[in-house]
Amino acid sequence: MNNKSINKYFPIFILPTLIAFSLFFLLPFVMGIGLSFTKFTTVTNAKFVGLANYIKAFTFDNDFVHALLFTSLFTAVSIVTVNVFAFSLAILLTKEIKGTGIFRSIFFMPNLIGGIVLGYIWNLLINGTLAPLGVDITFDAKYGFWGLVILTNWQLTGYMMVIYIAGLQNIPGELIEAAQIDGAGHLKILFRVKIPMVMPSITICTFLTLANTFKMFDQNLALTAGAPEHSTEMLALNIYNTFYGRVGWQGVGQAKAVVFFIIVALIAFVQLKFSTRKEVEQ
Repeated sequence: MNNKSINKYFPIFILPTLIAFSLFFLLPFVMGIGLSFTKFTTVTNAKFVGLANYIKAFTFDNDFVHALLFTSLFTAVSIVTVNVFAFSLAILLTKEIKGTGIFRSIFFMPNLIGGIVLGYIWNLLINGTLAPLGVDITFDAKYGFWGLVILTNWQLTGYMMVIYIAGLQNIPGELIEAAQIDGAGHLKILFRVKIPMVMPSITICTFLTLANTFKMFDQNLALTAGAPEHSTEMLALNIYNTFYGRVGWQGVGQAKAVVFFIIVALIAFVQLKFSTRKEVEQ
């Protein structure tokens, strides 16, 4: 099929997707932004209140600000730990060692388990570990925080490892051999050759870790449900509890969702710009 035929039939093939995207994403998204400026219980009785919902979210709801700080700290810690562990495993599993294929499959398997199931599994494991101390994961916020970090590392490390392995395997062998001939040791090869060469993989993994952790909901709900007293409640769960758990706060919940979207979009944009700039520099 030549380019002329492709251009001729392109609108026919793209139209169903465009219609579906408009109806099920674009239209609800625009309506959601509009509803964030109203007080409503259903979309038919919405009354315009201006910026009142946004003001209420930040001034009359301390849990929202705490959830924002808690989520930001959790995301920062998880990005570092997940990618350090994933890259370290990738380095080990790209060496010529027997059984690396089996280990790759084993480390990747947790990513196939749903978030709710993972949350309940780790809830049982962590509570069993803490039982001799006479406490559980909801006793103190620090237990919930590190429980979420452990769960996230267990779930995401294997997936990021696969991406890093692909990046490491694309490094030309001649480049490493040349570095060895020049007298470079293992650490120098790692920091001067391997890490610069896998910067595209680092960009992808950092972005995916950021997106998965900042938007985390089901694992948070199953592991701690925000206990004790909303101190381990992340942004997505806070928005859910506001919208469905507080009568008359649907508009505030919608305003929080808009703020949430803006924060995620800004963080993702800055992170991608920074990472891609590093790729160019390398």
